[in-house]
Amino acid sequence: MTQNRRKFLKTTAATSLSLGITMPNLFANQHRKKEKRLGIAILGLGGYGGGQVAPALLETKYCYLAGIVTGSPEKIPEWQEKYNIPDKNVYNYDNFDSIADNSDIDIVYVVTPNALHMPFVLRAAAAGKHVICEKPMDISSANCQIMMDACKKAKRKLQIGYRLRYEPRHLKLMELAKTKPFGKIQSIDTNFSFYGINNSNWRFTDPALSGGGPLMDIGIYCLDACRYATGLEPLSITAQKYKTVMDKLPGMEESIFWQMTFDDGIVANCGTSYVARRNYIWISAEKGNYGIEPAFSYRGLVGKIKDQVMEDTSTVRQQALQMDAYAQNILMDTEVVASGEHGKQDMIYIEAIYEAAETGKTILF
Repeated sequence: MTQNRRKFLKTTAATSLSLGITMPNLFANQHRKKEKRLGIAILGLGGYGGGQVAPALLETKYCYLAGIVTGSPEKIPEWQEKYNIPDKNVYNYDNFDSIADNSDIDIVYVVTPNALHMPFVLRAAAAGKHVICEKPMDISSANCQIMMDACKKAKRKLQIGYRLRYEPRHLKLMELAKTKPFGKIQSIDTNFSFYGINNSNWRFTDPALSGGGPLMDIGIYCLDACRYATGLEPLSITAQKYKTVMDKLPGMEESIFWQMTFDDGIVANCGTSYVARRNYIWISAEKGNYGIEPAFSYRGLVGKIKDQVMEDTSTVRQQALQMDAYAQNILMDTEVVASGEHGKQDMIYIEAIYEAAETGKTILF
């Protein structure tokens, strides 16, 4: 763990306890408010924040990159130059609370390691800012409730970074769950895995930050997809976990498989691993099958309905769709799709998957 992260943990822990597409000129700040575009500050300038969220904000219509919050001062000059961020919109982990006085920033997007989501969500809400929190929402469902309560108390909206809940092909799965053109859904098969066992960042080396292995990282996509592909909540969960390379992924699973039953006799077989290469979801119904493969990547998704490819010409990043939808939720005061409640419920199921894998028991809901 770096010195910056140690300092970050110390600061945020103390604070949390005390808080119980083509667009006009992207850098014309004086016009943005008139155009009803909301300013977003990215908190955490790691690979996802820099490689996905920030570029997506060059494609959004209703929000824009207004500021940054980082514990790595060496990153600041490059970000300021690349995105024309003024000094007054740059924060570190110590002075972050003063963001309350900055009218340029409406939303804070928390993109830190999983275990560090809660402290900054609490601080952002206390500062009067709406919040986007990357998924998984946290490493415990109890913390998820604390985060939801804090945002509710502050009268701020909370979105969890489920980008695929706004992606056209996955939206089609949700539609088919409602309309049932092929009759009753019978089974789901889904897996998201990649060969990442030799990676060295916190996801693969620090269970205190990650909260677990591939299930907390990428398996959560399979779990959430089963929920919206059926429109139902699971009734029971069984699970099995495996490890083949013993000196990697300390304190984490290497592969985990789980089975969920739903009402109407639907069964979902799910898996995720850091020593495999799979990326799909397939739904079998009485009169046909449909699905997406690849299903969970940032780009290049291919959806099929009875061997007919789902047509979609959109080239906008999934994260842009997600953030624009959230900005509109705020501007129009509407309900958030990828809500804190969704994030908390996924964590409840993840906890059940781990319990089932550890004990061999069937967890009932």
